[in-house]
Amino acid sequence: MKYLLNILFIVSCLQVSICHSQEKTFKEDVAQWDAKRIASLKSANGWVNLAGLFWLAPGENKFGAASDNEIVFNDPRFPAHLGMFVLTDKEVIWKTAAGNDVYNKQQKVDQISIFDLSKSESIQLSYATFRWIIIKREDRIGVRFRDLDHPNLKTFQHIERYKPSLKWKLDATLEPSLYASVSITNVLGQTYQMPSPGKVVFEVGGKKYKLDVVDEGGDELFILFGDETNADHTYESGRFMYIPKPDANGHTVLDFNKALNPPCAFSSFATCPLPPKQNVLPFAVTAGEKKVHLK
Repeated sequence: MKYLLNILFIVSCLQVSICHSQEKTFKEDVAQWDAKRIASLKSANGWVNLAGLFWLAPGENKFGAASDNEIVFNDPRFPAHLGMFVLTDKEVIWKTAAGNDVYNKQQKVDQISIFDLSKSESIQLSYATFRWIIIKREDRIGVRFRDLDHPNLKTFQHIERYKPSLKWKLDATLEPSLYASVSITNVLGQTYQMPSPGKVVFEVGGKKYKLDVVDEGGDELFILFGDETNADHTYESGRFMYIPKPDANGHTVLDFNKALNPPCAFSSFATCPLPPKQNVLPFAVTAGEKKVHLK
């Protein structure tokens, strides 16, 4: 009997040790993911340095700090008249005003076509610490404007998050859809179709739930979801999550610990998609990123 108890004790200790090891590895993984996330947000193409979003009208759109421009960026570091965007039915052309140094990489430009409307491809231009590209949102053409010396880059250090928990790392399966897309609406009020292979099915508290997923290409699927923490503890419109594409058996994993804030949580100059109604969960997901507090 004593021998049996010793064996059971050893097995129990091994199980506890394995659990502690798994918990430690899991928390380290989330911490590493979080560090990469912060670095990405503060990078040149991150969301923290957005300084403007300007929608173009057909024809000439003069750009500068002076009030007589169609597009005004009022900043003492910015020239009164930097140049102009010319929007045609085929492209966006940039023309630099005399006396200014605007660059395409290391090459100074006076006039250049920076956006092909048929391909939605943009060249990035720069002036001093400022960078801009052209974006297309359905029928609207805009200028995404960044400042690589944005004050937020100095104050933004971390995002508050829920304590990582393995209970929010869930097994899931993909339930293929008869339809090839899902209807998504963005903060501009525009509704469009995004490619979708179906829904992921998972359990919380013994009940099954489903979320529509989006396939943006690559090795992951994209999920927009809402839950009962929104507004009070997490971003009001919902959060994003990326998950591995299912294996041959349709299996994947939902790690809500890596639920993240949309770009609109960091800047009013973003054009975020919103979770569809069917992706608003009827319970609180107490995992992942909380509200952002930028000074």
